[in-house]
Amino acid sequence: MRPGNNAKTERARRLRGNSTDAETALWYYLRSRRLDGHKFVRQEPIGLYTVDFVCRERRLIIEVDGGQHADSQTDAARDAWLRARNYRILRFWNNDVLGNVEGVLQTIATALADAPPHPER
Repeated sequence: MRPGNNAKTERARRLRGNSTDAETALWYYLRSRRLDGHKFVRQEPIGLYTVDFVCRERRLIIEVDGGQHADSQTDAARDAWLRARNYRILRFWNNDVLGNVEGVLQTIATALADAPPHPER
């Protein structure tokens, strides 16, 4: 088992407690293996970053963004760092999740089906 990092763990807990409406709505469908049996966790620290949702087995990260993320250089650098570590990232706008959750779930399900399982380290 990997050692914990108290600062990252506390930040993740704080973020889980302050989820946006869109994150909460999506979490309802991702939690407890509800999406095709895939396990997701939320507000998971990965390296220097904390991602909204991740399916570790398929190395798929889901980000739910508000308008402040439009054309964000920080997000671009973060995505490049995560991709260099073999993660795939799907980004959805808050209004997409709240207004078209079925379409969002279909996109996620397709991405999960297209990815081979990744062995745990």
